[in-house]
Amino acid sequence: MDRNEKQSKSELNRREFIAASVTAGAAMAMSGGAAAGGEAAAAPFVLEPLPFAENALEPVISARTLSFHYDKHHRGYLNNLNRLIENTPYAKMPLGQIVRETAGKADATGLFNNAAQTWNHTFYWKSLKPGGCEVPAALRAKIEADFGSVEACTKALAEAAVTQFASGWAWLVSENGRLKIVKTSNAETPLMQGAKPLLTIDVWEHAYYLDYQNRRADHVAAVIAKLLNWDFAAKNLQA
Repeated sequence: MDRNEKQSKSELNRREFIAASVTAGAAMAMSGGAAAGGEAAAAPFVLEPLPFAENALEPVISARTLSFHYDKHHRGYLNNLNRLIENTPYAKMPLGQIVRETAGKADATGLFNNAAQTWNHTFYWKSLKPGGCEVPAALRAKIEADFGSVEACTKALAEAAVTQFASGWAWLVSENGRLKIVKTSNAETPLMQGAKPLLTIDVWEHAYYLDYQNRRADHVAAVIAKLLNWDFAAKNLQA
């Protein structure tokens, strides 16, 4: 083999290695495990790619808002989380376990906030779908049994989102065999109460302020009408 052939083979191997590394990284990023995410993989945590393009939620959520929300806020929480758990027992835990283990612990407030916000945001992106979708039949039947109608359920979800004081989240959850709407403050999550989250709406100001300013109700109404991923909620109910 002459020198040129050796160089070509070396370059080919290098490219193959890079391609394999990128593929492995993407696989790691997507390894959320359970539908709700965060239960299968331990640290260091990798920012999962968005399940849609940055402009796919327009005009309800602009690409500009999504870029800041995902690449600044979500990434910031995740980077802080990885830094805080380095060389600690938490580094061997899945994300959801870290949230549960640190909830309510005064000496772990910073860790909880960053872990829970990482979990919440990963779950939030999956709760959205460009154009939205119909409520699957099995989920619709359960909603009608527990709320009376899908309209009553979404009205309760909107009310929870709009009336959540300051920053927080509104959730559709399953608890003790029944569906219910709950709201949580700041980084708090239904995982802390043992409920199973089905979908969520983020009502932190960074989720909507560039597009809606102080009109949270308009943002919430548009998300419910046009973006909720009921398929994701149905999968979580069955998980």
